[in-house]
Amino acid sequence: MPQPHLDSEHALENEAIALFSTLGWDTLNAYQETLGSSGTLGRETRSEVVLIPRLRSALQHLNLGLPDEAIQLAIEELTRDRSTSLEATNCEIYQLLKNGVKVCFKTNDDEEQEETVKLIDWDTPNNNQFLLVSQFSVTGEIYGRRADLIGFVNGLPLVFIELKAHHQRLEQAYHKNLTDYKQTIPQLFWYNALIILSNGKNSRVGAITAEWEHFAEWKKINDEGETGIISLETIIRGICNKTHLLDLTENFTFFFTTAGRLIKILGKNHQYLGVNNAVQAVQQIGQNRGKLGVFWHTQGSGKSYSMVFFSQKILRKLPGNWTFLILTDREDLDDQIYKNFAYAGAVTEPEREVRAKNADHLKQLLREDHRYVFTLIQKFRTEKGAVYPKLSDRSDIIVIADEAHRSQYDTFAQNLRNALPNAGFIGFTGTPLLAGEEKTREEFGDYISIYNFRQSIEDGATVPLFYENRIPELQLTNEELNEDVYRIVETATLDEEEERKLEREFSREYHLITRSDRLEKIAEDIVSHFLGRGHQGKAMVIAIDRFTAVKMYDKVQHHWKQRIDSLKAQLSTASIVEQQQLLDQIAYLEATDMAVIVSSSQNEEADFKRKGLDIRLHRKRLANESPGLDEKFKDANNPLRIVFVCAMWITGFDAPSCSTIYLD
Repeated sequence: MPQPHLDSEHALENEAIALFSTLGWDTLNAYQETLGSSGTLGRETRSEVVLIPRLRSALQHLNLGLPDEAIQLAIEELTRDRSTSLEATNCEIYQLLKNGVKVCFKTNDDEEQEETVKLIDWDTPNNNQFLLVSQFSVTGEIYGRRADLIGFVNGLPLVFIELKAHHQRLEQAYHKNLTDYKQTIPQLFWYNALIILSNGKNSRVGAITAEWEHFAEWKKINDEGETGIISLETIIRGICNKTHLLDLTENFTFFFTTAGRLIKILGKNHQYLGVNNAVQAVQQIGQNRGKLGVFWHTQGSGKSYSMVFFSQKILRKLPGNWTFLILTDREDLDDQIYKNFAYAGAVTEPEREVRAKNADHLKQLLREDHRYVFTLIQKFRTEKGAVYPKLSDRSDIIVIADEAHRSQYDTFAQNLRNALPNAGFIGFTGTPLLAGEEKTREEFGDYISIYNFRQSIEDGATVPLFYENRIPELQLTNEELNEDVYRIVETATLDEEEERKLEREFSREYHLITRSDRLEKIAEDIVSHFLGRGHQGKAMVIAIDRFTAVKMYDKVQHHWKQRIDSLKAQLSTASIVEQQQLLDQIAYLEATDMAVIVSSSQNEEADFKRKGLDIRLHRKRLANESPGLDEKFKDANNPLRIVFVCAMWITGFDAPSCSTIYLD
């Protein structure tokens, strides 16, 4: 038989099989599979995707003492036909994989007994059966397909691998093969933990719900930065190592409901390595005196998901009655993080029982026993000269401070320590610690994981930002203005007094920046640019303060309506083809929604009224709309296409639908 060409898909398959063998997997080629109980894999038909004999053997081994009836009931529940969507089925089966199958059977005394049948031994990988099958043939309702490589754990097809020759584009493995397989043989993906696509030099991994752009590279085998000779080696050794695969499946997977759609989230390489470093720090909480470290992963790289992975793994794997106190310094961030935990299924208690309404409610929650508590750092405030009271002596409380580098954490750090003297503290941040932020290290410890902007761009976790300088006719000549303003607004949270301070210290520059004629030109330019971008996508207009955000909303609305009137005026002289184009443009413009997203403050209606502005309509929308404006803006199909902000939504807000930012 001739040897396969070195660049062929067959050669790559052989290379992958050899790698799995070095990781301790059994391997088997099923190209000439014979069916039947004594056949190659013990399958009766090619429509079966679970290797029943291997599953039965594994369950008997993992559940010593349970009768055969209990094992059979578990197998029947696990393999029964499910008519729900692929995503819902995968989610349902994932819960069984993770937590076992509850069965009820009669004992020898004819009494009913309920037990949980364990499907996988998560703690001892070698206590499970690992089998890699190549050329695995599966038939669906109409069509049959042959998968390149399937990784079975205890007879369950957890890993799907599609290979392409070196010279072929990897996207084809997704668009041409994987998409077809999910439609024609969906039962193969009911049990799937992860999908690997590779042409040898490029490899990516993703979950069954992931679009192509969310399939990610896996660049490091371990935290020492070890890599393979080619990317296929790196991804197989990094993910399909028995311990890594079970850890990823058990602790770095969750399902997230958004916009009515069920999304499966699989941890990425930087999250897996970083979170495990953080978990290790918790295991050494006594030695490090509660300073668990600083987790620096740049904005947009999934930092809030890392918080979910971190807390959920500790709750599941480490002994203790753990409570996590999630701290932020802005109301919108607190709301966003709470929603992320809730949508991921991590928070099971009602919102009113985990989110602190005020300082007294916070004290009550911390004296009680909750898995999660969410609060603003400002609720640890005390009167001048007062000492914050001790709320708990527990050593199984972990404080997670989001954007831990910001100055507020220095201010309230002592109150936190007084309240929770034996707690562990970990800081999550999207920016590096700079000179002058040594206090942050003193409170949290040194870096435990670094994933910077450059790495994130290279991995595709963060999209690159392309800057276009658009200069209005009115310009400023103070070259130091940016530095002067940054000194005041670096926290991106201006309260009423800080806004007045900004006006006082920069009264001349402020009035130039916010002059009506200047804003008018910018609003006109925003409308022109937004409609002429040549691509879809939503936009965010970032203003210097709340008042200017409302002014810009009013002015953009004015020019938007002028554009509609201009297009309507052209209809009478346009050709039939041109008329349809104009009507489409008019429909888009008239359907477009805009909103102002700014924080509230006391007496704000009077403050806005003094400047000739009305905040009430915007405040009502923020308070009352359901779904919320944040969900509408994230939904690419919702007509809320332009928002006007000054501090809210700038950080900690994940909106893939937003493609343009207007920063003035």
